[in-house]
Amino acid sequence: QVQLVESGGGLVQAGGSLRLSCAASGRTFSRYAMGWFRQAPGKEREFVVAITYTYGNTAYADSVKGRFTISRDNAKNTVYLQMNSLKPEDTAVYYCVYSSTSLGGPYDYWGQGTQVTVSS
Repeated sequence: QVQLVESGGGLVQAGGSLRLSCAASGRTFSRYAMGWFRQAPGKEREFVVAITYTYGNTAYADSVKGRFTISRDNAKNTVYLQMNSLKPEDTAVYYCVYSSTSLGGPYDYWGQGTQVTVSS
């Protein structure tokens, strides 16, 4: 089993920044990639970004390119999501995800989510 614990969500004004963190623990030796999904009220859950453990390859949703940056600290089993130039449409619950097979998933484990609210 793998446990994912997110932190860093909150309320911010449009144009502001937030940084999310996700720490993985447990049986993480098979980790291939970690990343983030989000779900806004009344909408389906959508992919945001992911990063591979070994080489740091990344994949971003078009809606966040140029504004969000994912990074990792392998020694800490932690990934970070720096979110800049936030927009009201970025408001959502953000979920950390973990895949043992591919940058594009499937994602074997999910965190409980952290709320990000962007006010206009």
